[in-house]
Amino acid sequence: MSSSKQEREARIHELLSQVQQQRLDLGMGRRDFLQSTARYDRGWLTFLCMRRYLAIGSSALAIWSVRRPNKFMRLFKRGFGVWSTWHMLKAALPQR
Repeated sequence: MSSSKQEREARIHELLSQVQQQRLDLGMGRRDFLQSTARYDRGWLTFLCMRRYLAIGSSALAIWSVRRPNKFMRLFKRGFGVWSTWHMLKAALPQR
């Protein structure tokens, strides 16, 4: 009887140490995951903080574009040109 009880306690001890190791592995995996997604998390939080201002700005832009469609399209095309130029330069310059 005592040998089966000792085997059972040994098995329980083995399982508990295995669970402890799995907890440590999960903690390290969580830390690595949070480090790799921190940039996206900051961007999302910035977007959420600016949501109110974006809603007000988009409403004002919609009203302005209805009242002056030609001027809006001209500014939109210029903005797109600046954005395209920026991305082309960013891709052409060597990364540090």
